[in-house]
Amino acid sequence: MGRQMKVPHTLVLLLGMMVVALLATWVVPQGFFETSITDSGRKMVVAGTYQLVEQKEYLTPWDLLTAIPKAFAQAQDVIFFVLIVGGVLSIARATGTVDALIGRLLEKHGTKPQRLIFMVVFCFALASSTIGTAGEYIPFVLILVALCKAMKLDAMTAVGMIVAGYGIGYGVSAFNPFTVLIAQQIADIPVYSGIELRLAIFIPFVLIGFHHVWSYAKKVSQDPSKSMMIGVPCPLEGQAKPSYPKLNKRHQTILFSFIITLCVAVWGIATKGWYLYELGGLFVAWGVVIAILGKLSADETAERFIEGVSELVTTAVLIGVARGIALILEDGQILHTLVYGMSSPLSHVAAEISAVGMLVIQTFLNTFIPSGSGQAYVTMPLMVPVGDLVGVPRQVAVLAYQFGDGFSNMIIPTNAVLMGILGMAGVPYTHWFRFCLPLIGKLLLAASIVLVLAVSFGYGLDVQPIIE
Repeated sequence: MGRQMKVPHTLVLLLGMMVVALLATWVVPQGFFETSITDSGRKMVVAGTYQLVEQKEYLTPWDLLTAIPKAFAQAQDVIFFVLIVGGVLSIARATGTVDALIGRLLEKHGTKPQRLIFMVVFCFALASSTIGTAGEYIPFVLILVALCKAMKLDAMTAVGMIVAGYGIGYGVSAFNPFTVLIAQQIADIPVYSGIELRLAIFIPFVLIGFHHVWSYAKKVSQDPSKSMMIGVPCPLEGQAKPSYPKLNKRHQTILFSFIITLCVAVWGIATKGWYLYELGGLFVAWGVVIAILGKLSADETAERFIEGVSELVTTAVLIGVARGIALILEDGQILHTLVYGMSSPLSHVAAEISAVGMLVIQTFLNTFIPSGSGQAYVTMPLMVPVGDLVGVPRQVAVLAYQFGDGFSNMIIPTNAVLMGILGMAGVPYTHWFRFCLPLIGKLLLAASIVLVLAVSFGYGLDVQPIIE
């Protein structure tokens, strides 16, 4: 049997990209666009002003090494926000609220496969869309596998429900703090602006995911021989049925406090200009409320918080290193050259086609940068000026980033959450690839249509920065 290809660790890929970026600064022509200052004080390139530098400067390997701590410093607000949210969500899990909510959902809809599949895809997509949950779904894998087994379905159906919800939620996110908020901040447009369109397309995309999973589950239910899992051992063989806590009044109160927290966040962003520092403080406050309502001791709350933070340390590191790639491109004076090179071919086609081209680029790059926040830092500094030059509104560029990041997360082997879910469910990646690829095709086609229409109807022009 031949050797299987081993996918390098994401950190290795990012560091490799930093090395490639450094080498690129030695061979790619260095140049720049003239810039103007937007009304918010950020720099924005001016179309048609690209020119080469008079004297080329070379970065050294030492510049590569120092770029890493510099990048961490520049991305510190995002890094610490991610860690805080992770810690607070861990406190919420410790109260049993998340388990009880999912358990209640399964209890109510578990005997009706069609309804169950829709509710799981919908609820997981909603959670990912609003607060960016992903790894939190891993504990529910075996519960769903057991339920599917009881309904004479297979583990592929269980994984399909989870991953379809997770990927679609990220792809059409209304206000995911790890993707939408960061990308819009980099694009210099108001955070959470354009939410009407994202809310409007949420249900249609969820229905695409539901239809794909249900069509497969229906075939397996009618003819078990059509299951993709034939011959693959089930991880629950010989194990007792998983259990989950009942949803009591304490859990309901904690869920209500979360809704209140979200409302306060939306109010603060809309009326007070809140951003990561204020939102981080709000999540800390919610964590204290959770601990009190959940009757957790101070020590247990601290332990759970640290546990949640530690689970997201990898994500935080990837965000910092990903920022380092853009930093090298900037210091090496080739960032604008890449923008010019990317915008040149796109400038020969309609802006609608350029928007679809951005989706293709984002989808491809997500293979190497599966972190949504990290991808925003790498790609948005390129996509925003490209959009400015070819007539694609920044809001549309952000939407193309969301689609490319979220949907491809469902299939790329560098996504740690996906591989963890597949591993727990006992689903081989090759089997999952065959199941998921048609779904990715459907979603990308629908996303392309949305992008074309968004450009045609001027989506985002109302918040496009004004040059002084």
